[in-house]
Amino acid sequence: MSILFTGVRLYAPTAPDSISAPTDVLVTGTRITSVGSQAAQRYRAQVGENPGGAHRIVAGGGHHVLLPGLVNGHFHSPANHLKGSLPSLPLEEFMLYESPADPALTPTPREAYLRTMLAAIEMLRSGTTSVQDDAFLMPYPTPEIIDAVMSAYADSGLRASVALDQPELPETDKLPFIGVDASPALQAALRAPAPMDRVGLLAAYRHLISTWHGSHHGRITAAVSISAPQRVSEEYFEELDDLSRTHHIPLFAHMLETKVQRVLAAEQPRFRGRSLVRYTADLGLLSDRMNVIHAVWTDDADLDLIAGAVIAHNPVSNLRLGSGVMPFRRVRDRGITTCLGTDEAICDDSVNMWGVIKVAGLIHNISGSPSQTWPSATEVLDCLWSGGAAAMLRGDELGKVREGYLADLTMLDLHTLPFTPFNDLAGQLVYCQNGSSVRLTMVAGEILFENGHLLTVDEDALLAEAREVFDRRRPQIEAARRESDHVAADYRAMVQRAAHTDVGLQRWVRA
Repeated sequence: MSILFTGVRLYAPTAPDSISAPTDVLVTGTRITSVGSQAAQRYRAQVGENPGGAHRIVAGGGHHVLLPGLVNGHFHSPANHLKGSLPSLPLEEFMLYESPADPALTPTPREAYLRTMLAAIEMLRSGTTSVQDDAFLMPYPTPEIIDAVMSAYADSGLRASVALDQPELPETDKLPFIGVDASPALQAALRAPAPMDRVGLLAAYRHLISTWHGSHHGRITAAVSISAPQRVSEEYFEELDDLSRTHHIPLFAHMLETKVQRVLAAEQPRFRGRSLVRYTADLGLLSDRMNVIHAVWTDDADLDLIAGAVIAHNPVSNLRLGSGVMPFRRVRDRGITTCLGTDEAICDDSVNMWGVIKVAGLIHNISGSPSQTWPSATEVLDCLWSGGAAAMLRGDELGKVREGYLADLTMLDLHTLPFTPFNDLAGQLVYCQNGSSVRLTMVAGEILFENGHLLTVDEDALLAEAREVFDRRRPQIEAARRESDHVAADYRAMVQRAAHTDVGLQRWVRA
């Protein structure tokens, strides 16, 4: 298949108004094969060589901008059906209600498919072409549920890298202060083993990798996830790192998202006063394949160790959960590659990257630092595209409209309110755009969304089914959350005790 985009503008960060003059872009198969004046000539040659083939011209008319597809660098699909259903709470309390370990909530394969597809639909509609899904499949991953999640991405046409975000240790090993004054019943629950042990989780990874990694012409891939260093044993961490190295796939690790996690250094004996970052580095497991997720409560020593890995910045989620503000300028000054993510749809309440982009461009302005150090629009877009591609270990073929790169593209109409009047492309992408200008989304050379319509799935039927299925689930979800009320006070006390512990740094904004 050949698709020729004619008269499209391109993002050009060093040009006036950060936009190019109208040009042509040729896509052949899954890749961009020509950019510029030769594209039309090459397209005509391809049509002449294969006159009966699937060829098409998409006219930009000088008022459409063709961009690299947005990369959602961090996401959890299993809570996508729960968006808007919880008040804002600190992470440790939030997780009690977000994903209670209640067997009654074990999803059917169809439910797992639908909740993943809801996210895929929203991403494609708003111009996201790639996602890294750190899927926590409660109570534990099975081949049937893994296949359902992966099938949704396969059917939607998105580029997806998926890991299994599962804890391996009991609750008492993950948290400080908890359970000291708790009832015997709660203490027993805190010491209970994780729903699936290391052997079972590694078997789940064997299924994920052998069945799905590299499928659909490389569009669907696996990643691995420790969830967080405090949630797994050293042995399991090392085995996942080995899988990451063997298959050259990302390793996801939540680190220092909250102040509670910073306090762990002094309160958990196995860390011996070391931050989660230092602990990971001392194990020899902090590599350039790692996505360090959040990194809010990092200090300068942590950031020096992280340099070489990628930080996944989730500013909307960090606000929703009151986690704090990541030290963006300290990160950028060290040259640490940073990507952007929505996190899960229950703590962003959408899977629309444009909101993340805008908040990333704004939240760091209240750091108290000189305005010259605030993020520029071009820096934020660099995180979105170059950072996102690097996080997926595909920096040499994603994130640019460039010959030889994968044809993961989105086209926006400049004759829309976010760009009217037109002043500067970078600024209006970061501060004005909300996804309403997206006219076309392409992944691997295939147009998946165009002029308001998804072309790969029956959106209306899927949304109707999702409403019916998850409306039936609501009473069980609410009942499980009521059970969590019984232990919420203990978790709240833990969070408050951590809040009043001096850790030598501050990541909250003080009014």
